Amino acid sequence: MKGFKEFLLRGNVVELAVAVVIGAAFTNIVNAFVKGVINPIVGVFGTKDLASYSSCLKGPCEVSPTGEVTSGILILWGSVLSAVLQFLITAAVVYFALIVPMNRLAAHRKSLAEEAAEAEAKEVQLLTEIRDALVAPLR
Repeated sequence: MKGFKEFLLRGNVVELAVAVVIGAAFTNIVNAFVKGVINPIVGVFGTKDLASYSSCLKGPCEVSPTGEVTSGILILWGSVLSAVLQFLITAAVVYFALIVPMNRLAAHRKSLAEEAAEAEAKEVQLLTEIRDALVAPLR
């Protein structure tokens, strides 16, 4: 049981598990934030959706009513930017809400363990001195 507890409390395992679970849980929140806040702000500059931003590389781009590009090369860089924003927001929430407090807790536990080891070493030294003092008159 002790080995399992050490495995679970090992920093990288806990951080990875937290990142996966919380990242999945925050996906909907982040998507709603980008759709409800970021996209309207971007809409001020011309389009209602960040994913709508695109550039045509070769000649004039023509898009059919079904959404297929019939001529030219259309690069949809807005959707990539939207995905990057969603990732960065999710990563920031996971890091600041979970990883930072977890690291502080681990540092606190480590300092407590070091203090306990130091106190034990002092106690052993004191007991050794007492023993030596009691044995000294008998010599």
